[in-house]
Amino acid sequence: MSAHALLTPLEPTGSLTVEKVLSVRHWNEHLFSFTVTRPPSFRFRSGEFVMIGLMGDNGKPLLRAYSVASPSWAEELEFLSIKVEDGPLTSKLQQVKEGDEIFLGRKPTGTLVADALLPGRRLFLFGTGTGLAPWMSIIRDPDIYDRYEQVVVVHSVRKVSDLAYREELDNKLAGDPLVEDFAATQLHYIPTVTREPFHTSGRIDALIADGTIFAGAPERPQKFDPEHDRVMLCGSMAMIKETAALLDGQGFTEGSNANPGEYVIERAFVG
Repeated sequence: MSAHALLTPLEPTGSLTVEKVLSVRHWNEHLFSFTVTRPPSFRFRSGEFVMIGLMGDNGKPLLRAYSVASPSWAEELEFLSIKVEDGPLTSKLQQVKEGDEIFLGRKPTGTLVADALLPGRRLFLFGTGTGLAPWMSIIRDPDIYDRYEQVVVVHSVRKVSDLAYREELDNKLAGDPLVEDFAATQLHYIPTVTREPFHTSGRIDALIADGTIFAGAPERPQKFDPEHDRVMLCGSMAMIKETAALLDGQGFTEGSNANPGEYVIERAFVG
């Protein structure tokens, strides 16, 4: 346990539990993921987010919304985060080590869930940067492969080292006891890197325009079909606005938990 965890033990509140950090993985100089203990009472749907945080300098919990990157059945909770040198929370969070404590909100929520979409055949998961996190939850949930014939993860980043979980995704989650058989035939992963040489370098809008995102299933339509295609968006505001406008123009409607549609975004993150 690190010194600061020993010096300042956290206390649970009515809305927050205190959990232990189990592991930390630094992907590069500005991206890391970590796992924490999961309270027995904590229930969530794959794709939801929750508030997590540390004690702020003012003696009050400093919290931010983070998508859970682990599936709903997992015994541990996993999160993916950027490192911001002067970020109020991430400047501290990036220093956590195994054995440290963090705050975890008691009530996960969100719209990046299968229930907010109408039934369909193909599911496209478009993410930039840490917007991959909810997709890692969703694609490790067996239920999604019952709902969709094909699941396409498109992850756009600036640098090759930003492609978190690339090995697991390239290998179609091989070794995952619950989904490896489904993922082997139904999961398609398209990484793209915009600022370094890589085999795919277009932004998401370019990959939609040139048909790259449809390459995994040449027998299916090589364009969006609002009757059978469903889309989730998470990441940069620019990507979400551009893609949502494109989908709106092709007859897609945005869904929510109360009123499922053909595509969803996380309103809590985009404002």
